[in-house]
Amino acid sequence: MSDERLTATPPGITLGPLDTIADGAARNFVLQMRAGRFHGFVIRRGETVHGYVDRCPHMGLPLAQELDAYLTPNGERIACSWHGAIFDVADGQCLGGPCMGQRLTPWPVAVRNGAIVTA
Repeated sequence: MSDERLTATPPGITLGPLDTIADGAARNFVLQMRAGRFHGFVIRRGETVHGYVDRCPHMGLPLAQELDAYLTPNGERIACSWHGAIFDVADGQCLGGPCMGQRLTPWPVAVRNGAIVTA
């Protein structure tokens, strides 16, 4: 197994039941695969999920300094806790901060039969 940090996962990996993430919250996922380790996070909005690679486009750091703390206090946006960048939940576009014009790398996820899976 490699220690390389991956930026994608194969489709069809079950991450867990949808209720693993509270509605309006986010959760970190780390997947160990033969090629290396993947770090991502998923945000739940009702029955919809949005996934992103856990890496800020500004400095390449993980976004959250505390486990699962990916969202602004009101839960409406994604926030990088290192340098204050703010991102749109739906498309990962940077809306403010040091990486304007950039976006988070999407991690395709979906809800199938009540479970969150990689797509």
